Amino acid sequence: MKLTIFTIAALFAFNLGVSAQEQVTDSLEGQKVVLDEVFVSAIRVTNQSPVTFTNLTKEEIKPRNLGQDIPVLMNFLPSVVTTSDAGAGVGYTGIRVRGSDATRVNVTINGIPYNDAESQGTFWVNMPDFASSTESLQLQRGVGTSTNGAGAFGASLNLLTDGFSQDAYGQISTSIGSYNTLRNNLKFSTGLLNDHVEISGRLSQINSDGYIDRARTDLESYFLQAAYKDDNTLVKALIFGGHEITYQAWYGIDGETLESDRTFNPSGIYTDINGNTQFYDNEVDNYKQDHAQLLWNEQISEFWSTNIALHYTRGRGYFEQYKEDDDFSTYGFEPITVDGEEVNTTDVIRRRWLDNDFYGTVFSANYKKNKLDLIMGGGFNTYEGDHFGEVIWARYASNSNYRDRYYDDSSSKTDFNLYTKANYQLTDQWSLYGDVQYRTVGYKANGEDTGLVDDTFNFFNPKAGVTFDLNANNNFYLSYAVAHREPNRNDYEGGNPKPEKLNDFELGWRYVSPSVQVNTNVYYMNYKDQLVLTGGLNDVGAPLRENVGDSYRFGLEVDANIRLGDKFNLRPNIAISDNKNKDFFIDRDDELQGLGDTNIAFSPGFVAGNILSYMPCEALNLSLYSKFVGEQYLSNTDTEASKLDSYFTNDFNVTYEIKMNAFVKSIVVSGLVNNVFNEKYVSNGYTYVDSWSTPGNSFEVQGYYPQAGTNFLIGATVNF
Repeated sequence: MKLTIFTIAALFAFNLGVSAQEQVTDSLEGQKVVLDEVFVSAIRVTNQSPVTFTNLTKEEIKPRNLGQDIPVLMNFLPSVVTTSDAGAGVGYTGIRVRGSDATRVNVTINGIPYNDAESQGTFWVNMPDFASSTESLQLQRGVGTSTNGAGAFGASLNLLTDGFSQDAYGQISTSIGSYNTLRNNLKFSTGLLNDHVEISGRLSQINSDGYIDRARTDLESYFLQAAYKDDNTLVKALIFGGHEITYQAWYGIDGETLESDRTFNPSGIYTDINGNTQFYDNEVDNYKQDHAQLLWNEQISEFWSTNIALHYTRGRGYFEQYKEDDDFSTYGFEPITVDGEEVNTTDVIRRRWLDNDFYGTVFSANYKKNKLDLIMGGGFNTYEGDHFGEVIWARYASNSNYRDRYYDDSSSKTDFNLYTKANYQLTDQWSLYGDVQYRTVGYKANGEDTGLVDDTFNFFNPKAGVTFDLNANNNFYLSYAVAHREPNRNDYEGGNPKPEKLNDFELGWRYVSPSVQVNTNVYYMNYKDQLVLTGGLNDVGAPLRENVGDSYRFGLEVDANIRLGDKFNLRPNIAISDNKNKDFFIDRDDELQGLGDTNIAFSPGFVAGNILSYMPCEALNLSLYSKFVGEQYLSNTDTEASKLDSYFTNDFNVTYEIKMNAFVKSIVVSGLVNNVFNEKYVSNGYTYVDSWSTPGNSFEVQGYYPQAGTNFLIGATVNF
C-alpha cells in the first residue's frame, strides 16, 4: 500500500515537480559566479551541462546547522540515504547516493581530493562542524564530470569553503540538545583590508553522549583562511582540521537485543577476574587530521584563466581496544609458566595506529570565448601510510616490552590524472559537451590483511553529452559517461580484486519559472565487476565488498521547488530505482549456488523527501522535513532475514532572527526536533554467514544500527 501511494505521488511530482535546494530564477540563464567559485569552476557544472546535480548553499544549510555532520545536513537531497553509528547525527556518520556508499562518492574541498586514498571513504568525524565553514556544495549524481581523486561511482560532492567577505564580522554560536549534546563555535573575518586582504577563521567544539550507550564524542576543529585579491589575481591560503575522540559504536546489535534494549552497545565488553561483566571505558578512536591548502587563480587575459593548488594533509591516531583472553601468537609472545601451568593467552589493551601523509597538486586552465568553454586540468597526489599495532597493557606480558609493535605495515599510493572538457554552443539551442580523462594509479601495501600488493591501474574515462534549450524555461540533456575505479585496501582482504567499470547514461529535463522549478532525470548505470557491499564488516568495522560480474542501477529522479504564494514553499524529491546483480552466485557450505538476479545490498528501490516551509514574516521561518526510505537488503542474497524495513521520519525546524542596530547586529535563534513522531527505525546494518559445528548447516547473522527517537537541538547565533 505504501509503495502504491508513493508511486502515485511520484507521478504527480513528475508533472508538477520543481528543482529543490536551488535558488528560484526566471530562466535557465544561470546565476552570476561569485569570486570564490573560480576554485571549483573546473569540476562544477551548470544547467548548460548534461549532468544531474543539486546545489546546496550556506543559507540553506544554516537553519539546521546545530552540530550534526554534513551527511545528515544533506539527508533531504534526492537519492540520498544517511546513517549515524551513535544514532543522532554526531560522530561517525555515513551517506549513500543511488545506493552507492561513501567509498564511491568522490569528495573534493576547493577542488582538492578529500576521500581517504586507501579506504576511499570520507570520515566527516575528522572535520567536525565543517558545515560552518562551507559556502556551498554541489552533489553530482552518477559519474558526473572529470574531477580529482578517486573516480565517482555513485556521485561527486564538491565543497567550497567560506567565501571572500568585504565586511568585517564576528559570530558566536551555541547549541544544546538531547544526549547532552553541546556545540560552541566562534567565527570572525577582518573584512577587506587595504582593498586586497581578508583573514577569517573558526573554532568549534562539539560534545555528545550519543543515543547509543557510551557512544560519546569529543570533537574539536579549527579553520583559518587568508585571502588576497586584485583585478586579476585571487590567492587563498587555508589551514583547517580536527581532533576526534569517539567511543566506538560500530558493532551494532542483534535482532533480539533490538527489541529488548535498542541502545545497547557491546563495544568494550569484557569479564573481570571476579566474573563480572564490565565495559572498558576507553574503547575509542583518537584521531587528528590537519589540512593545508594554497589556491591561486589568475586571469591571464580576457579569455584565459588558470587555477593551481598545492595541498598537504597530515593524519595520525589510533583505535584503542580491550581484548579478552587473546592468543599470545597474535602479539609474538612466547608461552610462559604460571603456578606450574603453561599460559598462552592474556587480556590486553592494544592500540591500532594509522599515521599518514597525503600531498600533491591540482591544476586547470580555462579558455572561454564566444561559443567555446574549454577546461584542461589534472592532478598528481601521493599518499604514504603506516599501519602498526601496540600493546599498552597485558595481564601476562611474556617477553614483550611496553609499546612493542606486534605488526608494522606500510603502504603508498600515487594518483595522476589529466583531463580536457569542453562545452560548445553549436546553435542558440544546441550545445555539445565532451570530457576525456586519463588516470593512472599505483598502489603498494604489505599488511597481513592485504598480503603483498604492487598494482598499477590505467584508466581512460570518456564522457559526452548534448543539451537542448527549448526556450528560456525548458532545457533537456542526454549524456553518456565511462568511469573506472581501483579496489580499496579492504578489498584485498578477500583475495585479488578486479577494478570496476561503469557505463552511465543520463537523460534529463529542467524547467525553471519564477515560482516553479523542475529537475527530472532517468539514469541507467551498467557495471562490470562492481565491488558491491557484501553486508559484512572487517575487524575494525569497515564494510567488505566483492566483485559480482554484471550489475546495474536503473532509476527515475524528480526534485522540486514550488512557491505557494508569498509565505509557503514546497520542496519534494522522489527516486524510484531497480538495482540488480545479474546471475548472482554465492559460495555457501563449499558449494556454488546460483541465485539468479538479486537486489544489490543497501539499495532501496524507493526514496522520497520533502521540505515544507512557512515564512509568516521575514524574521520567522518554520519548516517540516520529511524522509521516506523504502525497504532494502543487508546482503545480495534476497533473504527475508537480511531485509531492513522501510521507515518514514519527520523533523521540525524553526528559526527566528532578531535584528538590532547596535554593536550586536542580530541574534538568530534556531530549534530542531528530529524524528518528531518517534519512529523506531534502523537505517543501517550488516550480515555474515555463520556455520554450525556440523558441516552443511549455515545461516545468516544480522546486526542493526538503531537510530534515535524524538530528540532536539536548540541554538543561538549572535552576529557582530
